[in-house]
Amino acid sequence: MKLLLIATRNPGKFREYQELLASLDLTLTSLDREKIYLEVEEVGRNYSENAALKSRAYARLSGILTVADDSGLEVDALGGEPGVYSSRYAENDAERIERLLSRMRDLPWESRAARFRCVIALATPQGQTWTAEGTCEGFIALAPSGEQGFGYDPVFYLSEQKKTMAELPLEVKNQISHRARAAQAIHPVLVQLARGR
Repeated sequence: MKLLLIATRNPGKFREYQELLASLDLTLTSLDREKIYLEVEEVGRNYSENAALKSRAYARLSGILTVADDSGLEVDALGGEPGVYSSRYAENDAERIERLLSRMRDLPWESRAARFRCVIALATPQGQTWTAEGTCEGFIALAPSGEQGFGYDPVFYLSEQKKTMAELPLEVKNQISHRARAAQAIHPVLVQLARGR
């Protein structure tokens, strides 16, 4: 069975990919499992460039078909921030959420629209690369709620579910999230590569 390297050290994100790509005839592995310690710097101007940089570098280094993604939270009232800097907005998840909420403290509900955006890049060791994008629309909650997920999930409120992303079971999140939608879009390419075409 072919290996697929998921270029992340985040156990929550790796679990999501295990669920999202479970139907593929591929065995998933991670950077830590492959003992890859190189950190690829995200110097791209957008999600697509960052995801492609990571997937190509790790595919070349490992010799394994590689999926990498770059994703972020875009808040309309903050001009699209934190955007590509979402993971570098503060030192950890709690501080990132605290900074975001403090900047939005005085904003009414109707001004709290936001979206998660994800671009997945798939690369072969030879450098062939495909990308796919997914988005999920929501609002920034007034306070964190929920224990599931990671990152900004506790403050990302979904009107249809009447819950934050962190309150959703993983199987529901993996049908509607930005990463789920990007994974669905890249899925046909992965199927072809898993079959050796």
